[in-house]
Amino acid sequence: MLKNKSLALLTVVSIISILFITNAFSINKGSKINNEKKAGLILIDSMKQFGHLERPGVLFFHDKHVKSLRGKNKDCNTCHLKNDKRMSLKFKRIEDISRQETMDIYHNNCIDCHKKTTAAGEKSGPESCGACHIKNPSKLPSATRFGFDKSLHYRHTKNLENKCETCHHAYDKKMEKLFYAKGEEGSCRYCHGQKTKDRLLSMKLASHESCIDCHLKMEAQKKKAGPVDCISCHDAEKQGQIKKIAVVERINRKQPDIVMLSAGEKDTKSRMNFVPFDHLAHEKYNDTCRVCHHKEMKSCNKCHQLDSVKDGDWIALEQAMHNPDAKESCLGCHKTLKKEKNCAGCHASIPQRDPDNANCDKCHIKPFRKITKEKPEDLNKIAEKMLLKVKKKKAKTYSKDDIPEKVIIGKLSDKYEPVEFPHSKIIDAISSRIKKSKLATYFHGSKNTLCQGCHHNSPDSPKPPKCGTCHNKPFKKNNLFRPGIKGAYHIQCMGCHKEMGVEKPAGCIECHKEKELKI
Repeated sequence: MLKNKSLALLTVVSIISILFITNAFSINKGSKINNEKKAGLILIDSMKQFGHLERPGVLFFHDKHVKSLRGKNKDCNTCHLKNDKRMSLKFKRIEDISRQETMDIYHNNCIDCHKKTTAAGEKSGPESCGACHIKNPSKLPSATRFGFDKSLHYRHTKNLENKCETCHHAYDKKMEKLFYAKGEEGSCRYCHGQKTKDRLLSMKLASHESCIDCHLKMEAQKKKAGPVDCISCHDAEKQGQIKKIAVVERINRKQPDIVMLSAGEKDTKSRMNFVPFDHLAHEKYNDTCRVCHHKEMKSCNKCHQLDSVKDGDWIALEQAMHNPDAKESCLGCHKTLKKEKNCAGCHASIPQRDPDNANCDKCHIKPFRKITKEKPEDLNKIAEKMLLKVKKKKAKTYSKDDIPEKVIIGKLSDKYEPVEFPHSKIIDAISSRIKKSKLATYFHGSKNTLCQGCHHNSPDSPKPPKCGTCHNKPFKKNNLFRPGIKGAYHIQCMGCHKEMGVEKPAGCIECHKEKELKI
């Protein structure tokens, strides 16, 4: 009896196992997706706002339809209605009223158009449910985010003859209408967020409605206009083909060339010197004002104050300026620049340490006279004089007499000859690259700065201790994160070459000449 029960139990377990394995394979097989992503594809899933979707959303080949309609002398009005003199992005409707009505609009219009096209003997789209609502499609929507940089902004400004009101507007809450506030133009993203709230459209909807509508109007007037298809803006390759203006005129918002950064006019708590900031230079280095002015086009201290407050998202001014992990902060931006090829050779290989107090005066410059009671416009003039004084300083290095031309590294010469390291040639190469960066030129003020790239924990001296002083052979057991001498050399040299894109040396013997065998 027990034997029969055991056999029955084993049979049941076996069947369940077989069913599980079979089901697992069928799931894997059924869920296999060709990950080919394509711009110009739109996922129509409008019904999800009414609850659970009974069928998968429909992948709509938008650009194919645009091309097909244009071939028949038809335009966007074939599918899109006008809303307040602008084209609605919704299909054949202005608003979504009910689940059934929205569903009927799609089914009746799409299928009816496909049937008429087929009847005319032309290539058409699907006419059955399963052909549109595909569970695992072979292609997926892909839209590379589109950025409106200063080059493109300049082209639009010039084309529209500086009529900023064409795009820029503000909202009057009392009058409940849009108006143009001259001199207060800001990024669209300052108001239009990720999602639509009440009557405030999302950035996606606002930009598509405004841009496409304008392009269509320009096109109707037989003027040169921007694209109305998806791929021209949202395909990475196409984005790279957009014409770039080499010299862009400065956006005029009556902004100062140089401004004194402080905690505000009523600053009585700050212990640090104010910071003279070259606003004009930073404008040239960035493609958009939102790099710094991320929420609104105002001074940083309007939101971020000495104490953390709600308007500044509880981020105090000190944190806003010094957070190394925030791209909007000064230190965060400078940290990002360290990843560039000319800088990464040193900054990627040496341990990243927090800046010590000795570096504070690079930004917090000691003023030539007391300035706490000055007016803002006077502060900016003082800031200009302070920057002129410090800009005369250049990056320093030791004299040629202190820098050895070659260094022989022979501590590991066993199978190979000692390495002849071209010391002065390396210093010259690094110096020439640094000269191309004003940031590096300014912050590498110490004679020992360039040396720290290799001699990263050595004292400020023209004759630093040898690498083997810290890096033993092979390593210290009580400090496993400090590599041995062989590892230290290879990590430092090869790591630097990789980060800076230096192709040579390509193999061991380009540095280490093989020893001749003695017979």
